[in-house]
Amino acid sequence: MEYGTPCFFAVCKLISVCKDLGVASGSRAARFAVKLPANAGAISFLEKILATVETATTTTSRTVKPAEHPPLLAGDRGPIAMSRPGLHDTVLSILKPLPRGTIFDCPAGEGALAQRLLAEGFTVRCCDLYSELFRLDGVEIKRGDLAGTLPYSSNSFDYITSLDGLEHIDSPPQAFREYKRLLKPGGHLIISVPNIMNIEERLKWLLFGYTSHFKPLSTESKAKIHYDCAGMDEIAVHANPIGYSELRYYLEENGFAIQGVYRDRKKANQWMYWPIVAFIRLLARLTPEKRRKDRWTEELVSDPVLLGGNTLIIHSIRL
Repeated sequence: MEYGTPCFFAVCKLISVCKDLGVASGSRAARFAVKLPANAGAISFLEKILATVETATTTTSRTVKPAEHPPLLAGDRGPIAMSRPGLHDTVLSILKPLPRGTIFDCPAGEGALAQRLLAEGFTVRCCDLYSELFRLDGVEIKRGDLAGTLPYSSNSFDYITSLDGLEHIDSPPQAFREYKRLLKPGGHLIISVPNIMNIEERLKWLLFGYTSHFKPLSTESKAKIHYDCAGMDEIAVHANPIGYSELRYYLEENGFAIQGVYRDRKKANQWMYWPIVAFIRLLARLTPEKRRKDRWTEELVSDPVLLGGNTLIIHSIRL
């Protein structure tokens, strides 16, 4: 069988699907595939087998997860949001007025945001480091690492939503390079991270040396995370604290212009911090104008940042 022939590619596809189903490369099925003659009849036969196998792989609903699925995420149900309440509502409020197009959602989690985007009339493509978590039927899901090169062509998407992903990876700059590569010029990017710069988190850092989202982890804590997530520790572990200043720097370095900064929702206890907030803002007003501009002072004491909720959301456009 020669490389590059239709039969060659059909056999490669069949072997790939067999691997996904757990068929070993040395099994009778795999050996049978590579011994087929390279003629039209063999190609037709292979295509029929492939169609049958691919149908078998998709007949089981993604809402049903096996026993080895992470205990915290197991069960027979539809997708639920793995993010804080209010985040998806804010993202949808940004996207609703915009023209419909193709959205790339990564990390996609269980598919809760994708489900709502579909209902709004968008075409959705999804990707996640752990694609087996995905629970939404009828939507493309691919495995990909946000800290690496994602399995899509350049200039493929009108929109990218990347919620609560950057803090889980060890190379945020690479993610921003991928955002730029994958988005069409003029495309919209919406990202979110835990807000480590709101007044509550600033005080926790001052008093305790860590924030709510980036706590020290004891051996026992790590063991529990490892069990609850069935070894997929990245689901729960926050590895990279990243604030407004870093996000803006990476966006501008990769040719993005910020259109808006948002919070997921207001915190009920913010009133307790008003005296400190007022003092911080007074210091900001007393800072020379050029220094305020150079250091993004106005943005850093804005409501979404200083009085933000648990999540900081930034909407930008690729120039």
